[in-house]
Amino acid sequence: MKASIPGVERNGRSRVREQGSAVAWVESPLQLLCAVEARYAGVAGPEMRVVTRAKLPALKVTRRELAALDLPPGLRIETAEGGRMPRPGRGTAWVLGDAFSGRMQLTSLTAAPARMVLVDDGLATIRLLELLTSRPGTALLRARARSTPSRRVLGTAAAIRLRAAARAGRLTVFTALPVPADLAAAVRGLGAELVTHDFAWLRSQPAVRHPRPAENTVVLGTSLVRNGLIHRDRYLSWLFALKGPLAYFPHRREDPGDLAAVRDHPGVTVYDGGVPVEMTLRDLRPGQRVLSLPSTAVTSLRVLLSARGVPVETVDVPDDWWTPSASISLRSHLQMFAHERASP
Repeated sequence: MKASIPGVERNGRSRVREQGSAVAWVESPLQLLCAVEARYAGVAGPEMRVVTRAKLPALKVTRRELAALDLPPGLRIETAEGGRMPRPGRGTAWVLGDAFSGRMQLTSLTAAPARMVLVDDGLATIRLLELLTSRPGTALLRARARSTPSRRVLGTAAAIRLRAAARAGRLTVFTALPVPADLAAAVRGLGAELVTHDFAWLRSQPAVRHPRPAENTVVLGTSLVRNGLIHRDRYLSWLFALKGPLAYFPHRREDPGDLAAVRDHPGVTVYDGGVPVEMTLRDLRPGQRVLSLPSTAVTSLRVLLSARGVPVETVDVPDDWWTPSASISLRSHLQMFAHERASP
């Protein structure tokens, strides 16, 4: 069923009614961008208050970028006072990007929102859907989280609340990710509505604030090195062996020391990070290409750039790049959308 707004398709059991107000809690630039898209698509009510986590430079930069664009009506963005997450009231839709957050899970125990809307938080969104559709009693825990007894109890309780919301027709999943067909069917089987989008609001905005880079090859930075999942020397050797000139867009969690080494390498131009690459790279043209290790940005940029004839290629990570911290299951999860691979 096609929605009235271009770029949005509703696949759930019922159409979301745009009524009432909504409050969103976001902790990353991507979550913030997707909350704006949710308001534009009408899945979160005609009025939405988006509250961003305080003291995160990337969120501050993204807020400034969004303020210069034509935001959907009824939307206001603010920073959390005292760092507190807003509590949804009765009759309010609760928009969330990170259902693995301990703060969110604790609040969900006593909150009673009219509806819950989950927006993208990278590939963790897919893990969340996998856990929600697993056997009853499965806790909502991050892939690399320490499984302490208290976190398991809290994660189990949060899963029960989300499943109950789905059964009552009060849970919407709003995503730009290609959810595998069997997983999508399982999500609908819970009673949740699955709404897919292709960044319709962002595509409607001018890209004049971020002129496209002059380099033909654009490389996206990665957090896998800093997170201890791949070896630093393997990654940098691959990067420096690429034929230049290269435009390098750092990951917001990239190690400053690694980034300094990239800046010093001949033929590589490092562009300021902080803003989602979905915003900075949406004006690329044929003749340019994007290279990246596995990341959610690969999927979203393909959505934005495929019609422009710009390839977005994922590097298939060789076995000897991975560290012992990267389990087989985690590797598989990270590379699940690594189609149209580029050889390292």
